[in-house]
Amino acid sequence: MWDDCYEGKSLLSPESTSKLCLSITHVFQNWLKSLPEEIIPTILIRLPIKSLIRFTSVCKSWRSTIKDPSFIRTHLTHTLNLNDQNATHLILLHNYGSKEDSYSLYYDNNEVSQYCSIEFPIGLKNRMTNSCFRVVGTCDGLVLLAEDLGNEAYNFVIWNPSIRTYVILPKPSVRFSTHGKYEANSIGLGYDAIGNDYKVVRVTSLLDQPDHYPRTLVQYYSLSTGSWGMLRPLPPCVVHKSRVQVLVNGALHWLALRWTDDRQMKYLVMAFDVGGQSFREIMLPESLKLDASLELRLCVSGDRKSIGLFVRCKSETNCFLDIWVMKEYCVEKSWTKLMILTPQGPKRSLPKALCFRRSGEVVLVLEDDHELVSLDIVSKQFKNLGISSDQGCPVGSYEETLLLLDRKDAISY
Repeated sequence: MWDDCYEGKSLLSPESTSKLCLSITHVFQNWLKSLPEEIIPTILIRLPIKSLIRFTSVCKSWRSTIKDPSFIRTHLTHTLNLNDQNATHLILLHNYGSKEDSYSLYYDNNEVSQYCSIEFPIGLKNRMTNSCFRVVGTCDGLVLLAEDLGNEAYNFVIWNPSIRTYVILPKPSVRFSTHGKYEANSIGLGYDAIGNDYKVVRVTSLLDQPDHYPRTLVQYYSLSTGSWGMLRPLPPCVVHKSRVQVLVNGALHWLALRWTDDRQMKYLVMAFDVGGQSFREIMLPESLKLDASLELRLCVSGDRKSIGLFVRCKSETNCFLDIWVMKEYCVEKSWTKLMILTPQGPKRSLPKALCFRRSGEVVLVLEDDHELVSLDIVSKQFKNLGISSDQGCPVGSYEETLLLLDRKDAISY
């Protein structure tokens, strides 16, 4: 914890600084040992992840306390509350444009300054059949990685970069060899508050069905049991492929198309309640009609309590970007169009919207130079974030947690 507490230019040599930090750490450890055993957890719960990982080596009782599931959950709650109070929320960025993909964390503040780089486990690199894992999303500091492009790629990983630990998931039961041709539409990671469990949900649509309607299957992986289960198939619909998950109010959300009674198709959102293991439909804005020229992207709203929608059209006759938010979750009439963005700059290019920030601003990527910018919806002003989309694209909010520390099947690096 003391490695990161000094900012500015040190008057000491690196070797002297290291010795000083080590001495301070020993003093702190000795002070803790002198305290009554029952108040140790109360103190430990307020320490950052790096310190707690070091303190697992101090003595068996501390190690047992820090690795206890109830302590890990309490520490997560404390971290979330602290981030809310101090506005120290983090954003995970994934750079997959270079020869070697990389990961980094940035503060979701005015400056969007870099917090740290993340080391990717070399053991996972050796398992890859494609160029890189894609980051599906995050939940409570856990990152879901997927390598599922191709007929025989079924690599799924739950990764905690903060403690340099990951769990490799077993292969799902729905595969090309077992079910024939299918579309792997979407996958997501969420927390089951009822069962105190983290679950991966995988949606696949079987093709070449006798009635010509795709049959959509839903599987879930339970971190607590370490196995896959199957839910009942969805009603006839087509779930859109989604690179990044949308997790709100304990539910995963995906865009979908469904046939109406008059055999027409309409847009909607399929929401999967992770705890209740059930789906529900959320209607999109009534004015939104099926149109092949539209690019739709679902996202989490700025306040993290609802969902947002980016509708982009770039055709010969029309060019715009609509920014929507559902102000009251699950209430169709609360869909509000915040802004219509038209082509920008000398080249009249149309940016792509990526996500909402907690401030309510929208992160866009410019077509010309691939720079990330932040758009203030109220002032309509753009701010360059100093990050190229080649350097990384936001994939979700992130918290430093101890989750997976108590797992015997977890792999450390």
